Amino acid sequence: MTISLNWRVLSFGLLLTGSAALSPAAVAKPPVAAVVQSAPASRRPGHAAVASANFLATRAGLEVLRQGGNAFDAAVAVASMLSVVEPESSGIGGGFMAVLHRAKDGRNVFIDARETAPAAVDAKDYVNPDGSPNRDTALSGPLSAGIPGEPAGLVLIAQRYGRLALQQSLAPAIRLARAGFKPDPRLHGAIAEEQKVLQRWPASAAKYLRNGQAPAPGAIWRDPEQARTLERLAQHGDDGFYHGGTAQKLVDAVRAAGGNWTLADLAGYQAKERTPVSVDYRGYKIITAPPPSSGGVAIAEILNILSGYDLAAMDQVQRVHYIVEAMRRAFRDHNAYLGDPDFVKMPLAMLLSPYYADGLRQSILPDRATPSSMLPRAEPADAGMHTTHFSIIDADGNMAAVTLTVNTILGSKFVAAGTGVLLNNEMDDFALVPNKPNVYGLLGSKANAPVGGKRMLSSMSPSIVIGPERTMVIGSPGGSTIITQVLEGILHFIDGENAQQIVAHKRFHHQYLPDVVMVEPGTFDAATSAALEQMGYTLKQREPWGFMNVVTWDRKTNQLDAASDPRRPSGLGQVQ
Repeated sequence: MTISLNWRVLSFGLLLTGSAALSPAAVAKPPVAAVVQSAPASRRPGHAAVASANFLATRAGLEVLRQGGNAFDAAVAVASMLSVVEPESSGIGGGFMAVLHRAKDGRNVFIDARETAPAAVDAKDYVNPDGSPNRDTALSGPLSAGIPGEPAGLVLIAQRYGRLALQQSLAPAIRLARAGFKPDPRLHGAIAEEQKVLQRWPASAAKYLRNGQAPAPGAIWRDPEQARTLERLAQHGDDGFYHGGTAQKLVDAVRAAGGNWTLADLAGYQAKERTPVSVDYRGYKIITAPPPSSGGVAIAEILNILSGYDLAAMDQVQRVHYIVEAMRRAFRDHNAYLGDPDFVKMPLAMLLSPYYADGLRQSILPDRATPSSMLPRAEPADAGMHTTHFSIIDADGNMAAVTLTVNTILGSKFVAAGTGVLLNNEMDDFALVPNKPNVYGLLGSKANAPVGGKRMLSSMSPSIVIGPERTMVIGSPGGSTIITQVLEGILHFIDGENAQQIVAHKRFHHQYLPDVVMVEPGTFDAATSAALEQMGYTLKQREPWGFMNVVTWDRKTNQLDAASDPRRPSGLGQVQ
């Protein structure tokens, strides 16, 4: 069922009159994306907007903003709440990537909280006796899990960019984990889908199942063990997760179930600040994710190619043709060259050069598709589909674009006993078996081979777009389609569309291999589809994908606009 998730304005005065817990009566069934109004101010919005995948997470962000926090404090609140209410997509057992903009000095920074491989990683653990990939080991259980990055990333954001103490920003998630909530249909569906795998490990079954079965709809969900883990993080920062009692419990649980984590793996983890990728396109500056994300480089390369065309003057067939050809070439390159910058030398200057884009543009025929087989072969690598994103702009103009993931649905399905932490299965995002596909049918390259301490390649593409009069914060889940979703959202924003229009647009996607254009039903009319097929494209319909969350700021009118993707239910649970 599709539900439109349009934002509504909530008065700042109303929030001030509510209780510290923001009682359900005060904000009954609030929207997933919300705008909080206050007095306007020059050169800043004067009010705030949050767009996330779950209204409980959006509400947590609003609560922290109301308490005097900024966008970065709100980001910590939203991310930690999503760990409680949307574990199928993200959590403190996973990682995230974020692009932040600090208003007071214009600083743009990328936060890399991507997971890392444990030091004892051994590719043989992911290969069957016949040499084929062992999909079960790569996707389920402790061997599939990288060292989590989200806790360290949240601490970094709070300490370097926030106004509030970490305890205050984590408080809404801790409170709800203890008090309980009614899970939304997506979480119920995820548990039912993975029920048999969850039954393998007692701590997983205890957390997600009732008498071996998925909980009944409407049942109250409480997560006291994760609440205690979040409390230790709140009290002790990094030490509360990567050292001491939590670290010991994580390692003991992983090793007891056949994994290879050590205390040194956890103690050695660091979230990192990196310089974002920045590209100028038709008067707009796009600030996006650098490696170990492949997304920002691919988006920049696509935009550099498209800068040589007047897309606005084209009919739909020609416009789609040139966009798909740019996608094809950028995916070929990012799959071949990109990996963890701490381990791999990458020709970023070449890939981001407009002169390189000029050369790629010359290989595009005006009336024919270029078969991917005619381009030099590259080996694709990709991130998981079950991911989440949120966007925030606060009253001062601080911005946060944050994409979080545990990889596939419910990650590894393995909960570390005594912690409430559901671990990721990001090890499958490495090229575990050379020239063999991962769970998404994608091949891997040497640049993305597993090495202890290395970050696996990702497609997460949190981005900020700054134009002459308007600004946008954007991102989405969706594996390799993250890149093309964000690209298409950027193009629609530059065309002047608002947040609701941007998230609702039908989508298409090409990633070099397989050589097909994936399209949502209804993306093209019959004539457009026929014309594209005549040009040599193979179109393949696929169920709608992504869950984009966008905030825009019209700096001329000082209007904020927040919107969540209408493709998924909003998850209207109830606080108890």
